[in-house]
Amino acid sequence: MPSWEELVRTGQEPKTMAWRGAGAWSGGHSYPSLINLSVAAATHGALAKGLPALLHRLLDPGYAFADQVCTLLSNLSREEATCRQVFRAVQEEGLGLARVVEAFCTEGYNKKAALHYLGPLLSNLSQLPETREFLLDRSRCVVQRLLPYTQYEASAVRRGGVIGTLRNCCFEYKYHEWLLGAEVDLLPFLLLPLAGPEEFPEAEMERLPVDLQYLPQDKQREEEPDLRQMLTATKAGRQLVKEKGTYLVVRELHQWETEPDVLAACEKLIQGGVRSLPGKCRQAGARCCCLVVQSYCTVLIGDEPEAGMENLLEVKIPEDVEEQLQRLDREEERQQGQQETQSEGPGAQMGSQGLSR
Repeated sequence: MPSWEELVRTGQEPKTMAWRGAGAWSGGHSYPSLINLSVAAATHGALAKGLPALLHRLLDPGYAFADQVCTLLSNLSREEATCRQVFRAVQEEGLGLARVVEAFCTEGYNKKAALHYLGPLLSNLSQLPETREFLLDRSRCVVQRLLPYTQYEASAVRRGGVIGTLRNCCFEYKYHEWLLGAEVDLLPFLLLPLAGPEEFPEAEMERLPVDLQYLPQDKQREEEPDLRQMLTATKAGRQLVKEKGTYLVVRELHQWETEPDVLAACEKLIQGGVRSLPGKCRQAGARCCCLVVQSYCTVLIGDEPEAGMENLLEVKIPEDVEEQLQRLDREEERQQGQQETQSEGPGAQMGSQGLSR
């Protein structure tokens, strides 16, 4: 039977082959099996041997199974080690991230495949500093091309992948002023999914970005508040966020929301604060969000921190406070794991939702 390398090199029809482990194949439908297997990190080493061929097929505009390849690569890139392997393969094969972004942003790039899982793939790759450096390169205009997909109605997978990518990019706080400024104008793209049809008094309406003013009565919300939390880390970012009327949108969302987790996220954003620092509390691949540290700061409705503490990502947290926050971290992750187990039920996953830092 052909090895993995032989299978991807020769391009044998996927529906005639299935993975049995240790390089062996038998009849069946291989891509669904491979996608299910790729959920387990233990399989990534073997599957990663086919990365060069997989990437070429992903970006082949005529390849009929590009969606399956895309989902497989999305799963493989969830773990940091194989994510780096995917990144290196993209560079070494002469494809480059520019080709991946081009395929993502080109409607009908592949007439036989939607390629929605390029969103989670980009999100996973953006856990790497090298990818974020590319995405945030001011001369390339990459992040600006991704912004419209925060409202892409045809696919929640694609939409969520872009939101995850932007969230990871927000860890690069030195870019916050640029992201919030006129050249990118990120904030309206983040707030519009959270805004509803509420009418504001004229004075409040004028504080909102133009794109958020006088929304129609049938405007629907989508809940994804984590991104704004990272953008409120620096003084310049916080001041601009205040000026743009973020509090007004989050206030109305909080009054409308019924999901406890989203309500808590709104309260954390309004009260402000930083729970974890880059390189301290979270390794790449783990869920990351900022939570309340009221003894240090308030963001949207409070005063600015004292001199020397303007950049909240560089504030030193006392050991006792950090230990307490880490305990809360572990408890939150335990509860999240229980919820995911209850919601998933039996059966293997068929894809990934994108990696959060």
